[in-house]
Amino acid sequence: RLSQARIAITNKVVINRQVMEQLPFLKLICVAATGMNNVDLGYAQERGIEVKNVAGYSTESVVQVTFSHVLYLLCQHRYYDTYAKTAWSSSPTFAHIGPPFYELAGKQWGIIGLGTIGRRVAEVARAFGCMVVYYSTSGKNMQQDIVRMELDDLLATSHIVTIHAPLNEQTQNLITYEKLQRLRDGSILVNMGRGGIVNEADLARILDERPLYAGIDVVTREPIDARNPLLQITHPERLSLTPHIGWTSIEARRRLVQGIADNIKEFLKRSCGA
Repeated sequence: RLSQARIAITNKVVINRQVMEQLPFLKLICVAATGMNNVDLGYAQERGIEVKNVAGYSTESVVQVTFSHVLYLLCQHRYYDTYAKTAWSSSPTFAHIGPPFYELAGKQWGIIGLGTIGRRVAEVARAFGCMVVYYSTSGKNMQQDIVRMELDDLLATSHIVTIHAPLNEQTQNLITYEKLQRLRDGSILVNMGRGGIVNEADLARILDERPLYAGIDVVTREPIDARNPLLQITHPERLSLTPHIGWTSIEARRRLVQGIADNIKEFLKRSCGA
């Protein structure tokens, strides 16, 4: 019976006080993710329940999906893919020059949230020739090798802005219409953090007002609500939307499962001598 469980494994399911009170024998919660915001950590500590996550398993996967959004939008890939499949065969010239696209080299890449994923994005962006700057959502991260900026300045001066922050009191509704107005025309905003950091109604509004671009892998309600404003925009070519796949490469999922197994083994070894 579930009430007899000593170990619980969770991802999106909320493990709050009420749930834990129904599990009197619970000793370990394994979160199948890095973030633990779906667990009442305070009450778990009060009950003596260990909570274990799997840190770092998805870093390379999230970084790769981040760049897939940026390059898809920067290179106008949607337009050129459609053209090549439908109209190129009847073109009088060997190359079709349509909507302009740009190089990453020489551009400013702004990172919101410079944790493990943010730092890895910075490394790859530098390899492309970008100048990297960052904004610390906690106000405590003072990296010495990357220029730190206030949010308004980062938004106003960066060509690409990517978000790799957790959802908390500091980041909830961080990017509103007022903040989005600071972005320069042609810039790209990518949210790989959590839904709720970017106000989706405000983003949908500005994508239809100005030539801005956005890559979104996470939304406030998942699966996405059919009434989400991002699904109603009149300029869908300005939006690259994926269904929370950043963490899901085959390699990342293998690391996640192995990490959960290792956490359980370590717990059993300490508590049972297994």
